Amino acid sequence: MTRVTGVVLAGGQGSRMGGVDKGLQPFRGKPMVAHAVERLAPQVDELLINANRNPESYARFGHRVIADEIEGFAGPLAGFERGLAHASGDLVVTVPCDSPFLPADLVARLREALEREGADLAVAKTGDQAHPVFSLMKRTVHESLRAFLSGGERKIDKWYSSLKVVEVAFDDEAGAFLNINTREELASLEPRP
Repeated sequence: MTRVTGVVLAGGQGSRMGGVDKGLQPFRGKPMVAHAVERLAPQVDELLINANRNPESYARFGHRVIADEIEGFAGPLAGFERGLAHASGDLVVTVPCDSPFLPADLVARLREALEREGADLAVAKTGDQAHPVFSLMKRTVHESLRAFLSGGERKIDKWYSSLKVVEVAFDDEAGAFLNINTREELASLEPRP
């Protein structure tokens, strides 16, 4: 069986949350990243956490922590690149740290579509909305991504357009892709006492 490496993306600036390290913000009794780790870990053979701040805090979750090679918070593709560079699996799945409800069958459904279509990358979609940071990709896309980033490019959709991509409908689990960007959203999703 092909091994799958999971990468939880926690390397952002958290600018819409006031510049805090979003993955470490408390949510329902534990850091937000803990929810993503707990939901993704059973679906993969190894798990990596991509974080550019507080590596010792992220290491407490028991998985290897990797920082972006590109400095200055270069966005999710920089995290993709590090995940691809460090993965032991032939397939790499990425999820953001701020989506605590991600699907328990995310990897299975993305993988089925990737293999069926002979694609380079499978991306989750609900309705007309693709969720580009919820992706399963072949590790063979690493060189193409390194070249893209070294040219100064950062737009995820532009990189995707160079690959064979399959979009995978998750309309039955649309709420699973909710991401928490602001303190108000965080508070609104806490259970009421």
